[in-house]
Amino acid sequence: MISKDTQLCISLSGRPSNLGTRFHNFLYAELGLDFVYKAFTTTDLAAAVGGIRALGIRGAGISMPFKEAVIPLVDALEPSAAAIDSVNTIVNTDDHLVAHNTDYLAVAGLLASHGIRPAGTAAVLGSGGMAKAALAALRDAGFGDLLVVARNDQAGPALARAYGARWLPELGTQRPALLLNATPVGMAGGPAAGDLPAPREAVEAAEAVFEVVAVPEETPLVRLGRELGKRVVTGTEVAALQAAEQFVLYTGVRPGPDQVSRAGEFSRAAG
Repeated sequence: MISKDTQLCISLSGRPSNLGTRFHNFLYAELGLDFVYKAFTTTDLAAAVGGIRALGIRGAGISMPFKEAVIPLVDALEPSAAAIDSVNTIVNTDDHLVAHNTDYLAVAGLLASHGIRPAGTAAVLGSGGMAKAALAALRDAGFGDLLVVARNDQAGPALARAYGARWLPELGTQRPALLLNATPVGMAGGPAAGDLPAPREAVEAAEAVFEVVAVPEETPLVRLGRELGKRVVTGTEVAALQAAEQFVLYTGVRPGPDQVSRAGEFSRAAG
């Protein structure tokens, strides 16, 4: 039952979904915690973050397009966020806002659990906060030949330099062994919801595809990757793992693997 003592956690996203809401609220109920989670969007990020502080909101998940813009609005960056200049989690302790990044942990964990090892070129599509987390995880996993594919001719080259990668505005005739989509292409409700983020020929040539778009669960990239028999990592897997780490930061309680799995299934049932 919600009371005056119930702790509120939220998410801030350009396109809110029910994935995080259902995931966190499932675990609060499962573990008997006096928390509630609600998804929001905003056209005034500074005011929204001020509200987190002023209203004593315990935590906030930060999604596209706010992962970098939120940095000047917090009080401190944990190493996970400072290392890649990208935030996906804010924790509020006595009006002191500390930023973290659990995307890195999710990408690194999924590379390992899916057996995706350094071999050939790994291409990261995009130049935003999620792309930074992905490049850091790939670099730390031993991928030596990294390619950033981004149309932004300032952010793209800068990101590539930061991680010792090459940059191209478009994939063109490149045929990487790993394609990792860190753009909104394929996202439900977006202008390119039905599109692939890379040419079909590149997907056909890849050994593995890694999607970070979580809604819908089966994006055009995931669907084609599965049809072609590729090793596929879905955005819903990324969402569940990073959300589990957020849950720990908010509550101090670590759910078991089975609980995380069931929360993920529950969130996808009506995501």
